Amino acid sequence: MANRNVPPQWPGDDGRWESRPHPTTDRYRERPVAYATQEQRGPRWVGPDGGIGMESVAGLPEPYDEDDDEPGTDKGRRRALMALGGALAVAGGGAALSFTDQGRGLIDKLLGDGGVDATAAELNNAISNSPAQQQPSTVRTYTEQNESYMGSRAGNELRRNAPATGRVYATPSEAAANTKVTVKTALAKDPVLHLARRATFGPTPKVIADIRRLGIDNWIRLQLDPAKIAPTAGELKLGELTTLNMSIAQVRANRDALNERGTQADQEVVDGAVGRMIFSERQLLEVMVDFWNDFLHVGPFFDGSDMVRSSFDRDVIRKHALGRYPEMLVAANRHPALLIYLNQNQSSKDNVNENLARENLELYSVGVDGGYTEKDVKQAALLQTGRGVRDDQYVYQPERHHVGPVKIMGFSHPNGTAEGGEAASDAYFRFLGLHPSTARYIALNLAVRFVSDTPPKSLIDRLAKTYTANAGAIKPVLMTLFRSSEFWAAVGQKVRRPMEYLAATYRTLGVSPTPSPGFQQGNRNRTPFAEGLRQIRNKMDELGQFPTGQATPNGYPDIFLAWTSAGTMINGWNEALDIVNGNRRMFSYVTPEKFAGAKPPATAGAYVDALAKRLVHQTLSAKEKAALLGIAGVAANAKVDASLNGALTSVVRALLASPQHHLR
Repeated sequence: MANRNVPPQWPGDDGRWESRPHPTTDRYRERPVAYATQEQRGPRWVGPDGGIGMESVAGLPEPYDEDDDEPGTDKGRRRALMALGGALAVAGGGAALSFTDQGRGLIDKLLGDGGVDATAAELNNAISNSPAQQQPSTVRTYTEQNESYMGSRAGNELRRNAPATGRVYATPSEAAANTKVTVKTALAKDPVLHLARRATFGPTPKVIADIRRLGIDNWIRLQLDPAKIAPTAGELKLGELTTLNMSIAQVRANRDALNERGTQADQEVVDGAVGRMIFSERQLLEVMVDFWNDFLHVGPFFDGSDMVRSSFDRDVIRKHALGRYPEMLVAANRHPALLIYLNQNQSSKDNVNENLARENLELYSVGVDGGYTEKDVKQAALLQTGRGVRDDQYVYQPERHHVGPVKIMGFSHPNGTAEGGEAASDAYFRFLGLHPSTARYIALNLAVRFVSDTPPKSLIDRLAKTYTANAGAIKPVLMTLFRSSEFWAAVGQKVRRPMEYLAATYRTLGVSPTPSPGFQQGNRNRTPFAEGLRQIRNKMDELGQFPTGQATPNGYPDIFLAWTSAGTMINGWNEALDIVNGNRRMFSYVTPEKFAGAKPPATAGAYVDALAKRLVHQTLSAKEKAALLGIAGVAANAKVDASLNGALTSVVRALLASPQHHLR
């Protein structure tokens, strides 16, 4: 029978997920290609041979000629840029592989005779030996997504560079003051900078100044109480995305008018997330919203998403992002977006669909290694029958509910009446939300997001204990994380994913949400600000990651080895250059001559120092500074003008390709 509510990936004959393209309809014509080919998207699961797809490395510079490689020339700058950014940033930049055998070999290759073509081959063969994603077995006991990438030589190198254990202190500031950073990293070991990199989508001079003014403890407390933080000009302009605050009923009532304007709520909620990442000062909230959108993931575009997806972000994820996870899980299972996305609205006592029951266990609570069995999945699927959707709203339909006793992972319920089925399944979701395996799985994912791709067991255990002791409340878990030495010891042990890199670039360059002087908007259906956010989102999509953008229910992977792509790296650098040049004129920009202050230093060395302090918020090593001066083609003591003798843009771009900007 035809399925009206087609999810991004369809269940096959055996009920498991199969990769199939979403059917294209006229209604989705304006949308970005959400289910494009790998060549279009960038990152993908690493193949069995450990190779990384290099089928399309758009924008890769042509091979250079050793005879035409003088400092200051275009080719010399290109060589220095690849040496600074390619070897250090893509090969781990001090966090992942630049301190491994593979990383050192790649640096040697870049600085040797092989040229850029050899670099691409080395990136293809040396960065990762991680296995392909392991496919689900009947009982679903395969390795968790992030962990599957770490079963590799590169993963083992990462583990050796991560702190092995730690302790908890009374306050975050005490933990920061008493933790010695011993890992190798290109980043400054300033705890203020470390906090700004991890708890935001990228440091800005204001964020750093705020942390120093308020102190680490007070800044964290304020971020955990985002209602006390005034909205920025950029957040206020989000009102131009007219559907963001509409209820499902309001979107449905205004459907014709919205369609006439080409406005789609499921598109605008993604654009709004981009705007908040870049312009909001409630940064820890936005980091946690992104975290939960990967953990309790509903894809962005599916049949019916234009009516319901925006509400899921607002009424489930954002509402509970700093609240209690068991309540988020209950709210999600009462929301039409999740029910439609995973076919629960089609499940009944006579025709049971297991998709949501399975993902509630595997992805949204206890995890693949949480101890559930196939029998548990089937029992949960029976218990969840009756939950459906009518006119885009959640409804409970007792006549569709299976009646009879159920037992799932230690949860048992008589489930004696059809009318009581909704309350019975709500009790089950709260049971899952408080299960010890859920506490550990959430602790693991938080530690991977905030600390390291290979977080120490001591931290995971501590976070899980706090989660359980506080009945799934997230703020105490985050405070425990920030009070732990493992967090402060892990400077430079995370690499920004493509979306994070782009957001951090807009933030550090000081882009403003108002149009550049003289800008004329061509799209009458969107304001300049809304159009600008859409373009940024589309660029993120090109890089392979945008808010909520993963089509499958497992969300985006959160570790460096999942995102090793030369094409993505270079595409990101090119976008950074466009931002430096102010090419998206729906926004306003700081001119590059102002990055070093109102009156730039008169000598090249001092100028480069000032640029580094402003854009990557730290001083550079002598070798890194020399590389930048090589790009400029000047000596450190040479007199320069405000344009760095014409090399300013190239030097700024190189800083944005450096490990100091790629790492967080």
